[in-house]
Amino acid sequence: MIPTQVSPGAPRLRDSTWLAVFAHPDDESLACGGTLARLSDLGATIVVLCASLGECGFVTDPSLLENGDVGEARARELLAAGRVLGVRVVHQLAHPDGNVRWDGGVQLGADVRAAIERYRPDAVITFDRDGLYWHADHLGVHEETSHVVGSLGANAPDLYYVTVAPDMMCSVTDHARAKSWVPPSKGLWSLEPAAFGAAAPAPTFAVDTRRWVPRKLAALQCHRTQMGSVNPFSLLDDAHALSFLGLEYFRRAPHLGRGGPFLEELAAHPFVSDDTSVIGAMERAS
Repeated sequence: MIPTQVSPGAPRLRDSTWLAVFAHPDDESLACGGTLARLSDLGATIVVLCASLGECGFVTDPSLLENGDVGEARARELLAAGRVLGVRVVHQLAHPDGNVRWDGGVQLGADVRAAIERYRPDAVITFDRDGLYWHADHLGVHEETSHVVGSLGANAPDLYYVTVAPDMMCSVTDHARAKSWVPPSKGLWSLEPAAFGAAAPAPTFAVDTRRWVPRKLAALQCHRTQMGSVNPFSLLDDAHALSFLGLEYFRRAPHLGRGGPFLEELAAHPFVSDDTSVIGAMERAS
């Protein structure tokens, strides 16, 4: 693991617990992998609750499947990514991929409530109402998590919604195309890049994750079945990696949680480092 200097502020974060609720393996790394790694390095306990195994995801290379089971492979990838990011607990559910919003809704809400009761998080992170790129499963996770946290009243943990900058995926894929990368016809990289962050509610603050970009990239590469061996993230040079991925964007839900605000403390104490060798640090981490 890369030695990491922590921010001088944010003392409350060192003993805090965070529950990150997402729909599929790889959502956690793409949406806020840098923030999760930064929180972990501060001493926070990170729990990831993943609603589905992602068994319907397009596999870039079938040889990556040991027994043909996509869900099993993606669950292993999530565990590997969690180790890179410093996640303490990965709680993997098995709601139907592609139908989380409809078939899994009520039970998913119960699962989120049970996780809050079990882990007693100080704060919860999940998708904003755009679901990063309007994926129905993501919207379902946003809706159920928001409903459960909102129903807890004064006992609710802080709730933070994460989104991406509207131009982030366009910038990443444009950079890859300039290096002769060709998007596939299926899977994550076949999606319209402009859909990511489009019409999302405006974030209210950004967490500086520049020092943690290598960890985010390494975690994304753990999700090999979805990312592919050569993908736009793997083609980023140091400067572009920092430029495109060095900030992660959030807004806090309107209700006042029992201990917050928390995450804003990282926004108030940006990391400053002379070491900008992102790819080199990622190679050292591996």
